[in-house]
Amino acid sequence: MALTQSSRFQFTPDLSICRVLNGMWQVSGAHGRIDPARAVAEMFAYHDAGFTTWDLADHYGPAEDFIGEFRREFAARHGAERLAEIQAFTKWVPRPGRITRRMVDDAIGRSLSRMNVERLDLLQFHWWDYADASYLDALKHLADLASEGRIRHLALTNFDTERVRIITDSGIRIVSNQVQYSIVDRRPEVLMAPYCRAHNITLLTYGTVLGGLLSEKFLGRSEPNRGELNTASMQKYRNMIDAWGGWALFQELLGALKPIADKHRVSIANVGVRYILDRPAVAGVIVGARLGVAEHIADNARVFGFALDADDRASIDAVLARSRDLMNSIGDCGDEYR
Repeated sequence: MALTQSSRFQFTPDLSICRVLNGMWQVSGAHGRIDPARAVAEMFAYHDAGFTTWDLADHYGPAEDFIGEFRREFAARHGAERLAEIQAFTKWVPRPGRITRRMVDDAIGRSLSRMNVERLDLLQFHWWDYADASYLDALKHLADLASEGRIRHLALTNFDTERVRIITDSGIRIVSNQVQYSIVDRRPEVLMAPYCRAHNITLLTYGTVLGGLLSEKFLGRSEPNRGELNTASMQKYRNMIDAWGGWALFQELLGALKPIADKHRVSIANVGVRYILDRPAVAGVIVGARLGVAEHIADNARVFGFALDADDRASIDAVLARSRDLMNSIGDCGDEYR
């Protein structure tokens, strides 16, 4: 099934992306063993279905290497001239401390080599410690690399609104910020999305399907014990559900989403993704791909075949109105990591 035109987003003037990105955190080791040959073979299935955009990082295990091998095999099959069909967005996550140009050159050079590219489509930068303002030095070096042609566009991962403002006020052009954003975690709506809309920055979101918890599989289920949550993602987002309102309220949310999904002949996860894709400033949603283990190509494609109506949103909002304020309890985007 070919994806509709609505699946594409003009991310920058020179870069079109699929609005559902293939997330490669799942190959980092926290979600079970991934066979490299099967993983790369499945990357072709995603690409051929229209899911051409990949989200990865230097520290996601072999993710950058998988992209490199995929590109080599893709060029052998289709010709190097078609490699532009692939969008691969990586990250650099250095340890806080003094950052020199040499350190930046070495880090970006490793990613370029592993991914088999001459220029990174998007480099998403993350920094753990705001008390150490060296993140501005790192970003200025990265901006220099962008001006030299080794990085096409510069972006952020899990920065809060205050730091995004400091960065943009420093004259560094940022095109996107990757943040946690779901029906359960709507913190980006408070400060981040309004700021981004005003400054021509978009959001790439993760955690939107709560590591798989936002699904029919958990509807009507008693509260799972930690042993049943067999991936790092499930454990992480179970904690987020607890902070948001607990398992009982989550069951009410799933109960509200199920009739909406049935009406549109889609899945609960589809409804969750569509809800976030419709939010202001959102360019795309990252959905994890457990390459060679489980694939959701056909299900993900359904996201682009329906639209939520006013009644759908009212049913969802009625449940959300009884949840806790995560902005108050956790803080702005990324604060859960600091």
